Amino acid sequence: MTAQKKRGSVENGDGGNGLGLAAFIANNEDLGPIVRHAFGSGKPETLLHSLRSIVKKEEVEIEEICRLHYEEFILAVDELRGVLVDADELKGTLSDENLRLQEVASSLLLKLDELLELYSVNQNVGEALATLKTCLQLTSLCKICNRDIADAKFHAALKALELIEKDYLQKIPLKRLTKVVQQQIPMMKLYIEKKVCGEFNEWLVYIRRTAKEIGQLAIDQASRAHQKDEEMRARQREAEECSRVGFDEHAYALDVEHIDEEAMLEFDLTPVYRTHNIHICLGLGEKFREYYYNNRLMQLNLDMQVSTSQPFVESHQPFLAQVAGFFIVEDRVLRTADGLLSESQVETMWETAVSKVTSILEEQFSRMDAANHLLLVKGYVTLLGATMKNYGYQATSLLEILEKNKDRYFGLLLSDCQKQINGVFSKDSYEQMVIKNEKEYGMNVAAIQLEPIDLVPDLPYVAPFSSSVPNVCRIVRSFIEDLVSYLSYGGSMNSFDVVKSYLDKFLIEVVNDCFLNLIHGGCLEFSQMVQIAGNIAILEQSCDTFLLHAAQLCGVPRRLLEKPHSGLTAKAVLKASQNAAYNGLITLVNSKIDEFMLLLTSINWTMEGAPEHANDYMNEVLIYLHTVVSSGQQILPKEALYKVVSGALSHISDSIMTIFLSDRVKRFNANAVAGIDIDLKMLEEFADDRYQSTGLSDLRKETSFKDCLVEIRQLINLLLSNQPESFMNPVIREKNYGSLDHKKVGIICDKFKDAPDSLFGSLSSRSMVQNARKKSLDVLKRRLKDFS
Repeated sequence: MTAQKKRGSVENGDGGNGLGLAAFIANNEDLGPIVRHAFGSGKPETLLHSLRSIVKKEEVEIEEICRLHYEEFILAVDELRGVLVDADELKGTLSDENLRLQEVASSLLLKLDELLELYSVNQNVGEALATLKTCLQLTSLCKICNRDIADAKFHAALKALELIEKDYLQKIPLKRLTKVVQQQIPMMKLYIEKKVCGEFNEWLVYIRRTAKEIGQLAIDQASRAHQKDEEMRARQREAEECSRVGFDEHAYALDVEHIDEEAMLEFDLTPVYRTHNIHICLGLGEKFREYYYNNRLMQLNLDMQVSTSQPFVESHQPFLAQVAGFFIVEDRVLRTADGLLSESQVETMWETAVSKVTSILEEQFSRMDAANHLLLVKGYVTLLGATMKNYGYQATSLLEILEKNKDRYFGLLLSDCQKQINGVFSKDSYEQMVIKNEKEYGMNVAAIQLEPIDLVPDLPYVAPFSSSVPNVCRIVRSFIEDLVSYLSYGGSMNSFDVVKSYLDKFLIEVVNDCFLNLIHGGCLEFSQMVQIAGNIAILEQSCDTFLLHAAQLCGVPRRLLEKPHSGLTAKAVLKASQNAAYNGLITLVNSKIDEFMLLLTSINWTMEGAPEHANDYMNEVLIYLHTVVSSGQQILPKEALYKVVSGALSHISDSIMTIFLSDRVKRFNANAVAGIDIDLKMLEEFADDRYQSTGLSDLRKETSFKDCLVEIRQLINLLLSNQPESFMNPVIREKNYGSLDHKKVGIICDKFKDAPDSLFGSLSSRSMVQNARKKSLDVLKRRLKDFS
């Protein structure tokens, strides 16, 4: 009660400061600020008083707690004393046990030390074994790497080196070994790089040496494919022709005789693949790609150099085959070498090569002076283009250079063929060709289709042409084949039109001009001129065969040739030359006849007796005309023979008339006229006989051979007439003397003088007739003078 009163007084006495101080103490806070504040304010007594109050308060609470828990504390002390007794006993027991344990553990500790020492040794040995194992694996890999390098298994060696670098190099505790391995790895990689580069360089030499063979083989394959295509087109054309005339069971038979496997282009790219792969493994892939491209580009530049030791016509095949082989290899590398080459790089090399090749071809073509040389090179260039096209390369520029030189080739071909034609014509004797056996017939007639017959005629066979015709036909066919061959580079559909145009030009400007030169040369005999006319006729007929041959080679169906105006212009030109040959024959015959007719001027125009035989000139003329008819009948068509013979007879008539009118005959008498009459009768008899025997009468011409002599016959009849003055009778003149001109008759009658009287002195009747004829002739002369 007393304590409660004291606590209340303290609380009342110290006020709020005591409560705050108590809170600080209860919270175990620092009282330093309160003490400093109390002393700083000069009131430490209040602080002390508060502290005393708090102490008193706590003491009261302690006393209260002790009083409340006194009995429990006594019990706890008693229990604690019991525990102390037990603890002493336990302590003694533990001490005894400790002594015994120490006695037992001393030997175990010795063994434990030994165990720990053994454990340490074991750990060291394990680490040594692990290190040794790692070193053994490393050395084993190094040994394997060395062996692979020795065996040139560079890829496996690089895999071993990569494994060493990734899995072993950082785990090796031996720094010296690590240093040695680290030093050797770059050296081994460098060695491998040098070895594979050496192999690749050897491959570069090998592939440049074999590229020619590769290209040649590929071009040969393209050539065989082209031949098969040509054979197929030929069979198709044959089938089309058969379908036009009827079905042929063999036309569509499958030809399996020549079907075979194409030879594969085999060449070794293993060094390229391996070198590329090794460089990729070394991290040098881009370096090798650049190295490969630069070296191949240098090789290409070397391949582009044309040999100067031999003509291009001999070196073009190896040159172009080398180019083909180069790009066939590059195509294979592009497709199989896993990014070693890019398409742009190959395209750049190809464009460079094509530009150089076209430049070389253009220069070489400009130097060539023989068509067969240009054709030979062209053929190989065409095959090169086809080969490269099969491998995906564009060969348009190569074909363009061929198109560009088309006219030059034609000019050379035309020149070469013209030389051949001139040589053939110069060696021909222009006599009918005699074919002695079937081989000659097949070679000179059947093979070039000069005669539309399937059976061989009786041998020996006298052909209607001379030896130059088969040769010319062979030259023309060769010209067509060479031209088609040259134009076949692009598969152009209008090649036939070009061939037809050039063929026309060749036949007109070369063959026809050669014939015209012969015709107008003036150095041929009649038989030769006849043979030339026959040759022209044969060649004119062969124009259709030539055109058909060109159409077959160009793949043009025969039906297109049957359209109007589809033939050759040369056919009409040769026809005109044939007429020129006929005119030349007429000129030649007339010229020869003029030589004979000169003899007419030398006869006695005032002979005293009547002649009994023909004059000598007429015998010569008839012999010559017999030769003309017999020579011309074998070769010339009837129309031409009629034209020549009728022209000759007309010329004879005109020549006799001209002589009568010429000043060389001052006067003539009836005996001379009688001699001319005998000559004329012989000529008329010849004309009638030949007109019938040669079959020319079948032509049913308005004018027969005898009609060609009508003018001179009417003149002779008039001069021998007993009543010449009847000429002035229009009816009689129209009937009997219609071909005579009154002016010519007047001139000739002035020269006609009657025979002397002594001639008829013994015959009074003849004298009377002669006198009557003379009077009538005088009357005619006067009337003609009056008429004129």
